[in-house]
Amino acid sequence: MFEAPSIGDLNIAATLPATLLALGACIFLLVDLFVPKDRKYITALLAAAGLLTSLVLALLSLMNIIEFGSGETAFAGLYIADQFTDVVNVVVLFTGLMGVLVAYNYLDRIGKQRGEYYYLLLFTTVGVMFMGSAGDLVTVFVALELLSIPLYILSGFRWPQEQSEESALKYFILGAFSSGFLVYGIAMIYGATGTTEFRGIWLAVDEIIAQDLSSKYLLLLGAGLTLVGLGFKVAAVPFHMWTPDVYQGAPTSVVAYMSVAAKVGGFAALVRVFASGMSNFVLDGATAAAWQDTMWLIAALTMILGNLVAIVQTDLKRLFAYSSIAHAGYILTAVAAAGSAAVTNEAAQAVAIYLAAYAFTNIGVFAVIISVEKDDSSNTGLDSLRGMSRTQPLLAASMTLFMFSLTGIPLTAGFVGKWFVFKSAIAADLFPVAVIGVLTSLVSAYYYLRIVWLMYFEEGEPQVYIPWPLASAISLAVVGTLLLGIFPYLLQEMAQDIVLAFGR
Repeated sequence: MFEAPSIGDLNIAATLPATLLALGACIFLLVDLFVPKDRKYITALLAAAGLLTSLVLALLSLMNIIEFGSGETAFAGLYIADQFTDVVNVVVLFTGLMGVLVAYNYLDRIGKQRGEYYYLLLFTTVGVMFMGSAGDLVTVFVALELLSIPLYILSGFRWPQEQSEESALKYFILGAFSSGFLVYGIAMIYGATGTTEFRGIWLAVDEIIAQDLSSKYLLLLGAGLTLVGLGFKVAAVPFHMWTPDVYQGAPTSVVAYMSVAAKVGGFAALVRVFASGMSNFVLDGATAAAWQDTMWLIAALTMILGNLVAIVQTDLKRLFAYSSIAHAGYILTAVAAAGSAAVTNEAAQAVAIYLAAYAFTNIGVFAVIISVEKDDSSNTGLDSLRGMSRTQPLLAASMTLFMFSLTGIPLTAGFVGKWFVFKSAIAADLFPVAVIGVLTSLVSAYYYLRIVWLMYFEEGEPQVYIPWPLASAISLAVVGTLLLGIFPYLLQEMAQDIVLAFGR
């Protein structure tokens, strides 16, 4: 008979940053019904206030100033309240706050200032937070859908514009298809282990390997299908096909937020599933997890394809779509390193550090694109940045910093992220993928520095629109990119206590 969990088992206080934001999103949805159409700034302010409140709580928890709850799990083990959860919460809440800043004036310009934009953004943020804290495969699936469905709607927010509708339809169809793979993967893992809880899976895997049970093949198939489902969300090759079209067609404010939030959620789930649940899944006397080779091969292909195809792009949104694919490859390198038992926790720390560094830089990039984009969503070609250093020197300097960070040049957050990722790969003896990562970073310098060349050495007078919320978002991105690059120990201190591998 089903036994209802006690109040102690629920431990709701440990989930406070996520549950408060979820409750706030539901309340704002109702409040927005009474907000006049010409005063939607009220909904935007409420959304920002909710995000800021949860961000403060997450920061207090991350810095161990306040401990919420009485243990490391909540909702009877479905929710894990550890440092990895805190890092994911801080990164995605900051991303959501920046998403509100870049969206407000943008929505005014395109005539789509509607309250549902902001609470859909909040629901996606809650979905990411629950993916990062998942202690069970069922939690991963429910959180993934909570993350994805609002993004499908937001991608088509410029309807009846055909490009926006097309991007939403492609994203929805492929997203639903990938969810099917994830469900099948979860079913296979459950069939092999008899549980969906990560700690239970880890213990069952130990028994399966020790006794050489045939269910190991079912588990291997389940791991592969799960990787397909989550690979779509992080835009890993060959599950990346949706990314360029969705990035180009969706409203740029949505892309700015989605390019970071979807990756944070997807990689948080990948780390939870593979580093926590199956880091001990070792076959035939091997020294690394059975899924490691597949993971690093996908990482290598993702870095190669993303960087090479980005070279020939002439539209900024498509260029940074392929850039986003390439960066998924860098993060996957650290996920692959987690397959080596001695490196599992170090690799999880590298993933968290890279996601934090990437968040500042990528949102800053799309904020600059919004500043040059016209109301009809045109003027997003590379030519739109020509001569920017003469008319908008501060904006050009900001974009230059973001390009340096994405390339991985020292004293930027991007360099710190790549340093920790490649360090974890080398520690796991994944030298080939580490070399590919370094070489593809050199390739990326071509198309990133081409943008710098256009801004400083080409003639042009770009028309730029920078209201104060957008300027604030760019300024925050600049400060974060520089601060984490010059003081890398801030990121290291933030992630050093992340421990995900059971039994280590």
